[in-house]
Amino acid sequence: MAKRGGFPGGMPGNMNNLMKQAQRMQRQMEETTKELETKEYTAASGGGAVSVTVNGKKEVVSVKLSEEVVDPDDIEMLEDLIVAATNEAFRQMEAESAEAMSKLTGGLGGALGGGFPF
Repeated sequence: MAKRGGFPGGMPGNMNNLMKQAQRMQRQMEETTKELETKEYTAASGGGAVSVTVNGKKEVVSVKLSEEVVDPDDIEMLEDLIVAATNEAFRQMEAESAEAMSKLTGGLGGALGGGFPF
């Protein structure tokens, strides 16, 4: 007759260890997520004419514009520079987030929901 509970072959001790490891990893991921949310990432475009700062909560914190880039006759260029700087700041934030989560999961981020804390 098969044993009840655990895995076939009787490995309940290993299951307990696995559960403890999973709980420890979950705590570490939560701590890392909180830490990443407090960081800020800044990127510039247009040779530094536009600078955008975002945080780990995916919020735009600030946008800085040089006077020379503010041309009422070329608003489209300014819009493009803002979009480019914002996207680059978010790429930096996501790359650091993915790297931090990958370190915790041993590279299993894809198998554990993408590796992103968001």
